[in-house]
Amino acid sequence: MTPSAGRTAPLDATDRRIVAELRADGRLSMRSLAERLHISRASAYSRVERLHRDGVITGYSAVVDPERCGMGISAYVYLKISQHSWKAVRRRVLEIPEVWQGSLVSGDYDLVLLVRTPDAQSLRDLVLNRLQTMPDVTSSHTVLILDELPSPGREPEL
Repeated sequence: MTPSAGRTAPLDATDRRIVAELRADGRLSMRSLAERLHISRASAYSRVERLHRDGVITGYSAVVDPERCGMGISAYVYLKISQHSWKAVRRRVLEIPEVWQGSLVSGDYDLVLLVRTPDAQSLRDLVLNRLQTMPDVTSSHTVLILDELPSPGREPEL
């Protein structure tokens, strides 16, 4: 039986260790995962399959160094949007390749975007000509990121 949408899947200590190992290295083979956790390969396969089925593991991705891929400027852009416009703004923001992450938030602003651009001129163009002129965006605030803490393998344990 799988949990309903929005419900938490029950995880035991081994499930939590599997998730932690795969978060640190999503390319880990089932054999290596089983060896690290001292469980059988069959158990590793079945547990990972269940974690996928239950929606705990939703996919795998590569961790990219933004500077090495030509995105030397990073910033958080905070947007205020018109009431009831979240879905329309979301659709438009998802089309912007410089937006690496976005969150609907509470507080003074409605949306926080992590953006990455090659240079300051590109950031200026993104904010002034593409985000601020977007329908339903009423104001923005941009904060440059001076340095970032490393994240792979540093997330809190479940």
